[in-house]
Amino acid sequence: MNKKRFYPFDIVILGYMLILSFIILLFGKPIHLYYDELLMNLGVIVLVLLVVRYLGRSDNRLILFFRLLYPAALFTLFYEQTAGLMRLFFPNFLDYQLVAFENALFGVNPIMWLDKNLINVWLTEVLSLTYFAYYPMIPVFLICMFWAKRYDVIKSAVTAICLTFFLSYFIFFMYPIEGPRYYFAAQYVNSISGPIFRPMVEFMQKMGSVHGGCLPSTHFAISLVILIFCLKYFRRAGILLIPIVAGLAMGTVYGRYHYISDLPAGAIVAISMTWLTMKYLNKHMGATGNKIKTEEKMSYVS
Repeated sequence: MNKKRFYPFDIVILGYMLILSFIILLFGKPIHLYYDELLMNLGVIVLVLLVVRYLGRSDNRLILFFRLLYPAALFTLFYEQTAGLMRLFFPNFLDYQLVAFENALFGVNPIMWLDKNLINVWLTEVLSLTYFAYYPMIPVFLICMFWAKRYDVIKSAVTAICLTFFLSYFIFFMYPIEGPRYYFAAQYVNSISGPIFRPMVEFMQKMGSVHGGCLPSTHFAISLVILIFCLKYFRRAGILLIPIVAGLAMGTVYGRYHYISDLPAGAIVAISMTWLTMKYLNKHMGATGNKIKTEEKMSYVS
């Protein structure tokens, strides 16, 4: 195999870096405020090209592990970068529009209704547990696939995850929403607290959250991508994951991290990007059939 071969997720990452850099150069004013973002984009582009050039094919499982899973090591970096780009197009967040829409749709504000009627320590702990499940979900899924030598699934899943993240980020910038924990901060009557899992969620939020990036919910979107892959390739695991993903979705709203509207938006992004990935791989990369069976027997990425 040609060592310079690109996989779909390599192309997706390079495309995102290039398109984002072009948008920053076009709309980032003054441009010196965005030097860090541009430098990071350049660094990622160089990294991807080096990975493709030097780690194209190997019998070494350690090298193969990095070749297939290096994007997962960049996901947090990509997410944190969005913090400096939330006001790329608009000077202020637009929560008031989304809140007005949900008030008209439901006849009451769902977030404030939950605050006054449904805050309970036991419910908090259950939904915090399912919400927290998001954080290990990606690495656990990918490592299990690598252990099982399902390299075809890894290539497809990483591509779908990248597409879902990146499309969500572009929506962040085009329609910036800070979320109910900030927008309604001075209006809450009850605090949300719990002895174990709520503090764990709050710790993770302090470690890696950004102000903004609410619509769509990437937590729900990415968990849905993984659920779809599990249901397709590992049905039993997928069935077990359904209540966790459902609880995660409820936890995003109950925990005041997202509006209800963020969930269907996340679902649309996740389902469309997963469908696009599977369709593309099946047609252009031979993601099914004899080619994959041969790859698995060889135990390296062809």
